Amino acid sequence: MLSRVADNLFWMGRYLERSEHLSRYININYFSSLDAPNELSQSRQFVFQSMLALVSDYTRQSDKDIIESEVLYDLCLNKDKVYSIYNNVSNARKNASGVRDIISTELYESINSFYHLITNYSKENLVNYDLYSFTTEVINTTGVLREKIQGSLINNDVYAVIMLGVYIERAYQISNIITCKYVDAQVAKTSHGNAVDTSYEWSTLLKSVQSYDMMRSYYRKTPSELNTLEFLILNPDCPRSITNSLIEINKHIKTLNSCAEKNPESAEFYIGKTLSEYQYKTIDDIEKNIGEAVNNISDSLNIIQEKLNAEFFNY
Repeated sequence: MLSRVADNLFWMGRYLERSEHLSRYININYFSSLDAPNELSQSRQFVFQSMLALVSDYTRQSDKDIIESEVLYDLCLNKDKVYSIYNNVSNARKNASGVRDIISTELYESINSFYHLITNYSKENLVNYDLYSFTTEVINTTGVLREKIQGSLINNDVYAVIMLGVYIERAYQISNIITCKYVDAQVAKTSHGNAVDTSYEWSTLLKSVQSYDMMRSYYRKTPSELNTLEFLILNPDCPRSITNSLIEINKHIKTLNSCAEKNPESAEFYIGKTLSEYQYKTIDDIEKNIGEAVNNISDSLNIIQEKLNAEFFNY
């Protein structure tokens, strides 16, 4: 496979996964705030600051007014914002167009239809009354596209590269969302005296990554700081956890690496080493310094990305 082709496949997977996570984060945080248990969590300023922190280097400032319609437009449809859902879908389509001859017609046509749906969406409808429909449509469509990938492609190197992109992006997004909601919980404590470990923001975090019901079923407890982080970082059976993503990344890199000899500098070796670390990590290790633990996840993912670029995507 040409490096250019591999790069297109990889980023097609990443952009689709990114679209889903951003849409769900907007949807859950915006509408959960309507019946949040405290005044701060109901605040539009607080909610939009969290959304902007997820997608950019936005610095939270309580005295800086945020205009709701502008933020929603920037996050969803603004072509000039690199992080917008529009640009993520557009980039996924561009990458799919570059590999149209090796992916299924069903997958390409679905991505193309998704792009036209986003392109033709009305800004006025979005910012005035249609945010729920828009974000739900994006979430549902990305789910259908994932099914098209899994259900219409041969499980070969093409499929492996796409899924590498999907799971690396998923791990990145989970890490970023954990960071944002951890900061939200700390801000809520500062403002209202609510304990960080039992903050309402942990429930919102789980809902933002489609894991609330399964976490409640697994622990049979109200979400707290430790059981939420344990579930989303260390649980290998949670499909949105960091460890589960690393398991999938490790599985798909083995499809691409035909060399039997272990190279300590290779992406495969580093991925396996990182996976082993998280399989034997405990929540006590994370509890010591949550901020540092989440930053370490991002650092490891950055190294994996660099190694993949050097081995497979540079052209």
